[in-house]
Amino acid sequence: MSFNEETAFVQFVTQHFFINRFQKPRPNRPVNFDAGVHYLSRNLIFSHAPIFLIRRSIPEKVTLKNLAKLLSATLRLCVTLFFLNCSQPMAQPQSKSQHKFSFLSLGDSYTIGESVGEADRWSVQLAGMLRQNGIDVGNPDIIARTGWTTDELQAAIRAANVRKTYDLVSLLIGVNNQYRGQSTEKYRTEFRELLNTAIQFAGNRKERVFVLSIPDWGASAFAAGRDRQKIAADIDAFNAVAKEECKKIGIAFIDITPISRQAAGDASQFASDGLHYSGKQMRQWAELALAHVKTILK
Repeated sequence: MSFNEETAFVQFVTQHFFINRFQKPRPNRPVNFDAGVHYLSRNLIFSHAPIFLIRRSIPEKVTLKNLAKLLSATLRLCVTLFFLNCSQPMAQPQSKSQHKFSFLSLGDSYTIGESVGEADRWSVQLAGMLRQNGIDVGNPDIIARTGWTTDELQAAIRAANVRKTYDLVSLLIGVNNQYRGQSTEKYRTEFRELLNTAIQFAGNRKERVFVLSIPDWGASAFAAGRDRQKIAADIDAFNAVAKEECKKIGIAFIDITPISRQAAGDASQFASDGLHYSGKQMRQWAELALAHVKTILK
């Protein structure tokens, strides 16, 4: 396939999946390519049935001679979209640990540690602090990726198909729901589902699950020129939902949001991208979580 042919095919897939499924058909309506790529990046990468999606992407009138070329172009598209979809890969579950306690950390960019090293991730720092306190916890398995909302995290958990249970499970999710302007009602439903998933990962021991509140990205340099008061109010609203849902079923809720707001104006508290937090800031989150976690593992 030539470059122009592949481009035309990508445009066809975009139109087939996005325009035909999610927008009312109108004569001569232009293809919303960016929106289509966003849709494909979520569905071709995270779908449980990629072959079905590829099959539905192929025009009805196609010769066998060109079928392999079309599939090859689709595969290259999937690979490209995979790297566009995330700036940092999801950490994969590790092999069986030799430590007494296992740890699973679920979330988004704040859990994966966007723009910082692995050792700076708050959950990795927490595991190190616990070992220093005589509690033999291995470094966490992590299911998290920059940009994920609650529904995307849940979809990734299903796709990962992790069968093992853990002695400790953390959850930190919601900033991308807020950033994308999603409702707190939607967040409540999906967050509640994630809490139940976390409890299952903990072997149905809800006392082994804890939640960290959403940090306030309005304190970052990235938020310059934006309505920081509205961002703070939105973050508070989402955190209120999370706290309520945790209280209903007896899950520990650890409020790190005030600490994140105190970082405003201190560049050392932020990563090089000016948006995400540095290991120095995340160490404070780990210290706040440490007091609670020590009591449930001792």
